[in-house]
Amino acid sequence: MNATLLAVALSLVSAGAYAAAAVAQSRLAGRTDPSTGVLRLLGRGAWWSAVGLNAGGALLHVAALNFGPLTLVQPLGALTLVVAVPLGARAAGRRVGRTEWRGTALTLLGLGALLLTAGGSAPHETLSLPEALGVGAATMAVVAGLGRPGTRPGLRHAAASGITSGVASALTQTLTVAVTDHSGGPLFSWRLLTVALLVSAFAMGGLLLSQTAYRGGLGAPLAVVTLANPVAAAAIGLALLGERLQGGPVSLVLALLGTAAAVRGVVLLSRAQARNTDPAAPPDASVPGDQVPSRVVIGSPRRADTAPPAGVPEPLPAHASG
Repeated sequence: MNATLLAVALSLVSAGAYAAAAVAQSRLAGRTDPSTGVLRLLGRGAWWSAVGLNAGGALLHVAALNFGPLTLVQPLGALTLVVAVPLGARAAGRRVGRTEWRGTALTLLGLGALLLTAGGSAPHETLSLPEALGVGAATMAVVAGLGRPGTRPGLRHAAASGITSGVASALTQTLTVAVTDHSGGPLFSWRLLTVALLVSAFAMGGLLLSQTAYRGGLGAPLAVVTLANPVAAAAIGLALLGERLQGGPVSLVLALLGTAAAVRGVVLLSRAQARNTDPAAPPDASVPGDQVPSRVVIGSPRRADTAPPAGVPEPLPAHASG
């Protein structure tokens, strides 16, 4: 198997692990009080399950980055959203709707177009220490603005999570290329130590930011994370790592069309999942009525010691008299 196919295969399995982690984080966020701090999450098994799935996805992603460039590997991360759709529907006890299938198809078509334009050669360039520090400083400034304390959890935190995860991937590629390079350079240096610390900080920051974003549901935040991640990583790859789109002007047009299709697919997926998480919204017409969860309001049972004696009628409420 050549390097490109191996990078794609590893990315597909990584997307599956990330999708399962996103569903687990979303379910945990739905069962957790918004005021719950990060330290309390550390005592929950569901949190560590999500961390384990994210770690597995990250390891597979690192392996993929060793065989393919950022412009190839990062767009495949959008498959996380595609895999999360049936997983989320299964967890919610419903079927996947027609809008979700349309979004999935458009996302896959867009990804296919982007993959045709991506460079297929294995990565060789790495970030220098000043470049890594500059990328880290710029990322922290952007994230500080998007995820500042006091803002309502939602799409801002999701964008910050996607950016930090994408930057962490770009920095990780520098580590993997430097470690596997056999040019005789030093294996341990201040540059690699700094990059490793930045990767750890951004990876953990992205995980915590996504957990905060999923308090508002899975669909729209995951869509924003999915789009922001490859954009941030590809920007670094094209600007600093010498990566290029292959095919010339025709390739650029194809990439733009693929991007438009993928964005449209992600928007459809996010709208469908937002509607499924909103009980007041109309259900997807493609889902049979007996499959749509109904809103059932169950009143609290009357305590036995406050029930009226047998044969005595229950008094009417005050506003109902007369």
